[in-house]
Amino acid sequence: MVPYSGNLLSLREKANLAVTLCNDKEEIMAQATFVDYPNWNVSNQDSWVSVFRELDSEIPCTPLNTLFLHLFVAVDEYSVGCCREITQSVFKAVPELHFIFLIVPSYMSLGSTLITVFEQVGNIPSLTYDEDFTVHICHRQKHYPQLHIRRARVEDHDDLMPIFLRHDMLLKETYGEYFLAELIEAQDEENHAIVCEVEGVAVGFMSVCSRVNMQLLHECFDLGPFHGLCTPHPDDVLQPPEEQSVKGNQDAELGTSNHSSPKTVEEPREPVSPQAMEGTQGRITEEATAEELLSAVHSGNSSEMEDIENLSQQSSVSDTDGRVSCLSLASISLPKETSDFRPIYKGASAAFCIQLFCIEEKYEARSLDFMNFVFSLFPDKNFCIISLPHLTPEFALIQNFVKIVPFNNCTLEQDLYVFHRAGLLKSIKIRLATLLDTPGVENLVSTLMLNKSILEDLKQYNEARRDHELASVNTGKTFNLVHSPEDGTPMKAFVAEVAEQIVGIAVIRDEMDIEYIRSHYNIEDFIYFSHHQREEHGHLYHFALNPVFRHYTKFFLKEILRLGFKSCLYYPVYPQAREGKFQNSSAHSLTSALHYLVPVRPRRQIVYPLEKLGINAPSKAVSKDPLSYALNHTNRKLTLEPKITVNAKIVVVGASNVGISFLETLVFCSHLKFSNLTLISTHGLPGKRLLGTEQRKFLASDHCFQDRDYALMSLCSWVNVVVGRMTAIDRAAKHVVLSKKEIVLYDHLILCTGQQYQVPCPTGADISQHVTNREIPNSGKQRYTDKVPCNHFTLNDEEDCYKALSWIKSNSIITEGNVIVYGNTIDTYTTVETLLNIGVRGSYIHLVQPPSNSTITCFNNYSVESAVQDALRAAGVTIYCDALLAQWNDGRYPDPIHSACFTTPTKPFRLPCSMFFSFCEKNVDYETFKALNDACLVYDGRLVIDTNFHTNDIAIRAAGSLTKFSNKYYSNEWTHSNFSSKEIGFQLAAAMLTLFDPTLEPVTEPPADLDRLIPMYKGAKIQGGILPGSYHYLHIAKPAIPTPLEVQMAQPNFGLEIVTGNAKNGTYFRIHINKYKMVETITCLSKEPFPASNYIRLFGQHEQLLNNLCNRYEDKLIPDLYSYFMEPWCMALFHDRFIDLRKELRQILTSKEEEDLPSIEQLARQIEDEEINLKEKPRNYLKRFYQETIYKSLVEKSILDYLHYNHYHLPMYAWPGII
Repeated sequence: MVPYSGNLLSLREKANLAVTLCNDKEEIMAQATFVDYPNWNVSNQDSWVSVFRELDSEIPCTPLNTLFLHLFVAVDEYSVGCCREITQSVFKAVPELHFIFLIVPSYMSLGSTLITVFEQVGNIPSLTYDEDFTVHICHRQKHYPQLHIRRARVEDHDDLMPIFLRHDMLLKETYGEYFLAELIEAQDEENHAIVCEVEGVAVGFMSVCSRVNMQLLHECFDLGPFHGLCTPHPDDVLQPPEEQSVKGNQDAELGTSNHSSPKTVEEPREPVSPQAMEGTQGRITEEATAEELLSAVHSGNSSEMEDIENLSQQSSVSDTDGRVSCLSLASISLPKETSDFRPIYKGASAAFCIQLFCIEEKYEARSLDFMNFVFSLFPDKNFCIISLPHLTPEFALIQNFVKIVPFNNCTLEQDLYVFHRAGLLKSIKIRLATLLDTPGVENLVSTLMLNKSILEDLKQYNEARRDHELASVNTGKTFNLVHSPEDGTPMKAFVAEVAEQIVGIAVIRDEMDIEYIRSHYNIEDFIYFSHHQREEHGHLYHFALNPVFRHYTKFFLKEILRLGFKSCLYYPVYPQAREGKFQNSSAHSLTSALHYLVPVRPRRQIVYPLEKLGINAPSKAVSKDPLSYALNHTNRKLTLEPKITVNAKIVVVGASNVGISFLETLVFCSHLKFSNLTLISTHGLPGKRLLGTEQRKFLASDHCFQDRDYALMSLCSWVNVVVGRMTAIDRAAKHVVLSKKEIVLYDHLILCTGQQYQVPCPTGADISQHVTNREIPNSGKQRYTDKVPCNHFTLNDEEDCYKALSWIKSNSIITEGNVIVYGNTIDTYTTVETLLNIGVRGSYIHLVQPPSNSTITCFNNYSVESAVQDALRAAGVTIYCDALLAQWNDGRYPDPIHSACFTTPTKPFRLPCSMFFSFCEKNVDYETFKALNDACLVYDGRLVIDTNFHTNDIAIRAAGSLTKFSNKYYSNEWTHSNFSSKEIGFQLAAAMLTLFDPTLEPVTEPPADLDRLIPMYKGAKIQGGILPGSYHYLHIAKPAIPTPLEVQMAQPNFGLEIVTGNAKNGTYFRIHINKYKMVETITCLSKEPFPASNYIRLFGQHEQLLNNLCNRYEDKLIPDLYSYFMEPWCMALFHDRFIDLRKELRQILTSKEEEDLPSIEQLARQIEDEEINLKEKPRNYLKRFYQETIYKSLVEKSILDYLHYNHYHLPMYAWPGII
């Protein structure tokens, strides 16, 4: 065991790498913890390199190739084997690692275990202890050495063929049994074959060729950041002609790239070690050579750094609304391409390609050892490229390459990866910036749109080491702004340097708002917060790194943490401003490190009654108005943690709540990196806040996602957004055709288009003939095919609502227009209320309700309905029932609509019309239906799916109201429409994650008899909005087949109804408690706004958790449920982690805590099965057993720990010792 003085949990929390070795029974056999600086205070963590180089000048240790073993423990009888296994695993997991140091007090022996892998190199004094410490070292070459690389020989054939055949038989079947020998024999100046060998046996093979189809690559991939993989030439055309440039100027200002991809940078896993640099093959040791390589990166085309720009986020501040926002560069707007221009490169090709590569799995981590040798074979080439089918799992070699962004018209089914010769340099050094670095940084960031912000922060750091805190000083005539050295937030600037050239810049500040971050984001998914000091949290403001050295991004971040004495870094991404302007100079700049960070889920917040809580309210840092930004994070543990990259093209059609929930679930899988997520949507991502902060937004809400939720997710950082409409699906070619004939390739197609309100088709009845509804032939549902009138509106999303509102304001509808609202859904009522609220007089609004196909109204509650009807009449709104649309403009040309005729069961009527809103029954959009039908997907009124979301095409899944279950399940009443859209999206993602996530258990096929059962989801179905009369409405219910409320209440097992207040007075609050004493339905109708998010948390809770709600109601102790749920005792029920507490308590009661006693659950089952003869009531017996055993104390401790740990959210609760 390695001696350690300190908190073991804190060590594990702040270690860069912790390795645990288990046996096949999952029993821990050994554990080792590694950190990137020495322990025992033998040196400061930011300055250990010089100290250790003085020990032995022959050991070229650097922060890149060195770790320190701080802790090792193992089971005694297996300790030697465990030590060797862990050591080899660490060298394999961190390919750039070459030295592991171990420091122990000089009086202490290493023992028989560690001495087998470590050797002494010298002694070193401690900075704080009055004693010396012995330094021991472990070298890579003794455990997992670099591979020897040489040219292939024909006799290597027999060693290599078994490796090839284990992976693929296709080459042998295509080219014959001796294809490899023939390939080796065919070597010439353009084609080379290389092998790596271990102990004289070839264990890997690489075939490279200098012939590259540059024209094809230039047509399909954006190679601008690498100058087209060509040498610079005077005749290169790098910019579009002036007239074309002006045409695309607006889009250029937005920084939007029609081919940009949010995740094209691959994580570093496998840089070459210093020893490889010293080898004879492809030596790159002279500084002059290094400088030439770096200058080649910057020469000819100054846009080398544009790659960073294209793959990053821009933050911006809107001058009009003062909101901090972010412009994503991840969006694709296919119908609005910025330019068709493609650079023309006249220079010679500077690239060679890898044609064939294979290596024994045991040595895969050393794949990059090939690169030094292959570059030596092509001294005039600076780039190595490899193309792979995009479904190929990323192996160790290409994790050091940069994935190139394809143009949107690229139809190649392969991904292109590039590696620059300069990427082999190992002399990269991260250090604090100085004033002398300013010219190098200016050159580095010259092409970045926010370069001024970076340079200003660098200047501020060099001058004051703190950011700006300005104070006004009166000089008599004017007020001057001066900087105080004691004010401002501490900041640090770091540069990455290679061969005395600046190749990277990063600026961080101390994170001053860590209480807000902890309370509003789930950072505790990644860290134990209590083990991190306040000053150890840093805020990343700027990060830019030359794309040639992109594979060193994680190393750069790791060094920022070490040199900055930080343990965590945070980077916010703000939402996009509507005006599309960039941020001012004080804002965050882009960061090419975004995809090496992990997105942090936002936390659901309690809506506190602050006035009622008084001094027991949370601090202002917790309860202040929430800031809308998506948070990204990294820490010491994550700097060496690999991610699994998923390159499969996952295309989601439709930005419905199901689709957004699906994407959200994938994006927040922190150990997976989905590089090809694409959303096809008519209006792009929702959440643009087009209607501002207005509460009334025409359409009702299902409370799945609010505008702020989209900002907190920042899906545009991870998802390519294609603005367009799906018109066809080519299942054979696996692509989706859009409305302007563009295509989007897919491997997995997810259809979540949902249903939309459609333009109603008039029956054509002539009301002059006084026809009634009965006289109109029932010709089925007809589709409207004529021109849609300009003043006809079907509202399906925020974009539609915004257009309608703009039309109202620009056409004097508020003062003189007659508005017809046609439909009987809840959206008709919320639209009428919005019209009344913006100033349209009630007498000008006509609510026309068509005959309903069901006896159930949209409210299914007589009290609510009557209150809303009374409010409509009071506002002067005219209501027409059972009316069918007969004609527009008396059958003449309908654009625009001047009048509308309707038939009823009695007599027809005609209404003047300036604006027509249609909310008839929703249906699948015709273009979507035609695309599905033409693709031969089974469609039976809805798109048919099975219980795993599959259509009849295994590569196409579908979910949401677009779908129905196959008839084989005999459950036509149940569809996804009966369930929560957010839960459906989550379950769809969970079903797909089994294809990509190796950490998940394999899915077992259900028994044959269960395969015919449809899944039943449990999440609440919610609808709400503001109704006429300014009633705030919320209805929460369990998923169910719609049934009239009166029929439900007549059932013998209905349960209990708790109602307070009166609907017409706007104080109505109804809770339905089912027979199991669980909250099953909540209905609120209030004149005052209420915390809907709090009430949603009540669904599914037992009434006893609600402070014995039923008993209190029966005792008439609850006159008003609104006030009842504002009392301090219930705040914990609304807490986002309360469900975790419930699970923990249940685990205690179901587990056997004492050997000689059963668990509470076992005891309850024994009583149920009459295995115990009781002399008292079972409830009393269980209560007494609970109180007299250990279970009571365990439950109490768990609750108190929960309250103590979440005290920042729940300060209104007291616990022992607080006073």
